This record gives sequence, C-alpha cells and structure tokens, in this order.
Amino acid sequence: MKLNIKTLREKANSFYEEKEWIKVGMATCGIAAGAQDIFNILKEEIKKRNLNIPVKKCGCQGSCYAEPLVEVKVEGLLPITYGRVDKDLAIKIVEKHVVGKMLINDAVYYFDI
Repeated sequence: MKLNIKTLREKANSFYEEKEWIKVGMATCGIAAGAQDIFNILKEEIKKRNLNIPVKKCGCQGSCYAEPLVEVKVEGLLPITYGRVDKDLAIKIVEKHVVGKMLINDAVYYFDI
C-alpha cells in the first residue's frame, strides 16, 4: 500500500482525534485577546446543553491578528476556524454550528480541506 499525505492524515485522525471537538487558541496572543473568557463561555454553553464534545486549549495558529481563534469540528462538517470570537459569537458557535450543524458564514476565518 502506497502512503501519501492524505492517507497519513486520515490514519492519524482515526487514531488520535475525537470525531468532534472545539479548540481555543491559548498562546500568549490568544490570551491577550480574551481567549480565556471565550474558552470559559464555550465550556459553560456545552455543559448547559449536556453536549458530549470536548473544549480544548491549543497553541498558536499563526494568525495573531485574528485572535481569539476557535476551531470547531463536528461530525459531517469540515473543521472550521472562526476568528475574532467574542461572547456573542461563542454562543452562536455552540447554537448554530455545534447543535444546528450550520456554518456562521460571516465569521469563518478559514477551513481545513
């Protein structure tokens, strides 16, 4: 079997990644932009709705000017990163993206293909 980058990515994801998650950029730039508050809001909203999706902290994604960055992966959708996330957008992310499986188009910063 010949391996390529796509095959390796799929294998790695199947072994090491949950099917669904939310990651908040918590490097120095993210924290300075309010990422800790966003992390706490997302954790509260997930808990309030009894959802089984982990909210994790991650490092720098290289786009400090767009912090706080929140990456979301829910089953059936590509991983999406939202930029300049504030309290209202964090709540929308849970309501519309995680629960409703709909993108918040005007807030998408980038997506992973």
